[in-house]
This record gives sequence, C-alpha cells and structure tokens, in this order.
Amino acid sequence: MATGLREGMADIARQGLLQTQEATLETRNRKNNLNIGIPREISFQENRIALTPLSVALLVNNGHQVVLESGAGIAANFSDSEYAEQGAKIAYDKKEVFDCDILVKIAPPMLEEIAMMHKGQTLISSLQTGTLKQEYLKALMQKKINALCFENLRDEGNVLSVVRAMSEIVGSTSILIAAEYLSNVTGGKGLMLGGFTGVPPTEIVILGAGTVGEYAARTALALGAEVKVFDSSIYRLRRLQNNLGNSRVFTSVMQPIVLNKAIVTCDVVIGAIRASHGRSPCVVMEETVARMKPHSVVIDVSIDQGGCFETSEVTNHTNPVFRKYDVIHYCVPNIASRVPRTASYALTNIFAPILLDIGEFGGLMNMVWNNPGIREALYIYQGNVTNKDLADMFNLPFKDLELLVVSNQ
Repeated sequence: MATGLREGMADIARQGLLQTQEATLETRNRKNNLNIGIPREISFQENRIALTPLSVALLVNNGHQVVLESGAGIAANFSDSEYAEQGAKIAYDKKEVFDCDILVKIAPPMLEEIAMMHKGQTLISSLQTGTLKQEYLKALMQKKINALCFENLRDEGNVLSVVRAMSEIVGSTSILIAAEYLSNVTGGKGLMLGGFTGVPPTEIVILGAGTVGEYAARTALALGAEVKVFDSSIYRLRRLQNNLGNSRVFTSVMQPIVLNKAIVTCDVVIGAIRASHGRSPCVVMEETVARMKPHSVVIDVSIDQGGCFETSEVTNHTNPVFRKYDVIHYCVPNIASRVPRTASYALTNIFAPILLDIGEFGGLMNMVWNNPGIREALYIYQGNVTNKDLADMFNLPFKDLELLVVSNQ
C-alpha cells in the first residue's frame, strides 16, 4: 500500500499539481482610499523625502494610491524602481503628482508649485513661519488649501514629533561634523575628537540644553570628549544631565564670564539655542570668537533663526565653511539633509501612520477631531487661517477651526 501511495504521489508531482501556485497579494479595499502625491523637491539642497519605499508599500496594501514624481527619492538614494516595486505609480509629469488629493512634501511649496495645486487639496509640509511671506500665504488661501504644518505635529506625549526627530539627528551629526573639521584633512588643527590614555580629551562647549544639545552631548561623551553645556534654564540643564545619566557633563547657566572663558579655551563650540518666536538670541560676540584658539571649530545650528554667534554667515552643503579670525565656521541651515536617508526614515515613521489614520477616520477633518496633536498643526483649513499666531503675524482674519467646521455643516 505504501508503494501504491508513493506511485500515486509521483504521478501528481509529474502533472505539476504540487508546485507552488502564484497568488496576488490581497489589497484592502476601502471607501476612503487616499490619492497621495510625492513631488520631487526643488528647494535648494533639500535631499530628504517624506515617504520611503516600505512606507509606500504599507499605504498601497491598505488600499491607497501613491503617485511619485520620477527622481523624487534620488537625493536620499531611493530609486524609482524601489518605489515601483512597492506599488507606487511613477509620474514623469509633475502635474500628475499635483493632481493628487494629498501632497506630502518636505520643504514648503514654491509659488510655482502652489499654482499647480487644485482647490481643496491637502498639503502636508514644512511652512517655516519665520520665513513665510504674505503673498505666499495668500496664494495658499486662494486655492482653499488645507495645510498641515508638520513642525507643529505633536505625538501622544505632547512632543513636537518632527522637530524632535530632526533635532536628534542634527545634534549627533553636528559632533561628527566637528570631528571632520578638527582633522588635518580639512585644514583643522589635526585633533582626534575625544581622547585616550595619556592624551587630554577634546573640549566641546554646547550652547543650549534642548534636544540638539542633549544629543550633541551624548555623542561627544561617547567619543570621549570633555563636554560643557550652557543654557539659561536650570530646568533644561537638570533634565539634560538626568537624561544623560553622566556626571562628567559640566553644566552652567549663561554667566558671561564663565561662558567666555570656556569658549576661548575649547576646541569646538556648538550653538543650539532656539527661539520660540523670531530670531535666536546672539550670545557669543565677535570679540570672543577673535580670542578663540586658531583652527577651532564653530558650528551654528541656530543659523536658520539668525544664529547665536555674531560672526555667523549662512553657508550651504557645497561650501559649508568659512574662516574668520582663523576660526572655522560651519553655518549650514539644513544639517539633516547631510544625512538624507536617515532623516527620511525618521520622517516616514511619522507621516505614514498619519496618512493611514486619515484613511481610517474617513478624511482629514474626522482625523483632526480625533487627534488634538494634528489639530494644532492645521494652519489653514479651506483657505482660512486657523492658527492665531500666523493670522496675527500677517494681519489676516483668524477663523476658529471648530466654529468654521460647524458653520460649513
């Protein structure tokens, strides 16, 4: 009987009935399928992209369509074929991307991009209120755009999720940049950042005890450097020291004599002081920079808000440094674009769940009411300014979001 069974199985195998059969992957069909467009960034040296191929696959498998402009991920080393393999539609005409119901960008759209947008479209991007112009804002309002400013997105812990993620990256990367410009290869003084047996450690001063300062200190300590952190808030200094759990960190308030002494004797100064509104405070004067050791390195992370060094001037990734008083100044505003692939992974972890929730809740407005963190990020709804600070800044009428929705029902 066993012989007969084996012969029967052999006949079935010869007929090919036991071979693996192809089957299409089931895609969830929904009434609230989203049509998501990802345009190629045209802003100067913006290398990041909002969604990675694996996040596109997640959205497509949930019944949503993703239209990607050809070459949108090249700067972050994601090819068109990687996106196409995960179900994205590759568009060679920018207009096809801008016809989508939801646009997800990194940099704020240019005026020519706004002209391509259609009425009632949802935009998820940075808005950079500090550099916004009135005609730019009015162009969005005329198109009755729903604009989500991702800098104001808050998570369940009431933390600004995008700002926090980018600050972590910038903090760690700033120390690696410092190590690069301390080396002899880039015209530095030929120091290795850190120290080892018999050699004193590199001295690093960090201005600001926020997220950037914390991650800069964490990375510098891991490399063996001596770290001093200055901030005007005792609370932030205490929080940083507790988070690091390291007694080797020297912390101090912004006492001018102590601060100036630390700066003129150190090897690296990182400026990471942020202003909640307007320009960042300038805390290091030109005469202090002039007294720094030759070939020291200044990295002004706050340059996008004006900088906290009097000698700072905006640079870019092509020409990132200049010398003043024989001190190397690195003043690139968009440090996260130096490591765009890592930054894109951090961003996609935030944006993909939001897009899935918009689909789950049946649209942007339903999702906004179920998520207070998203509600705060909605700056413009149907062409009306729903953020009071933005309205006051440009002398525009402010519309309360709740009253606006009720009146439209």
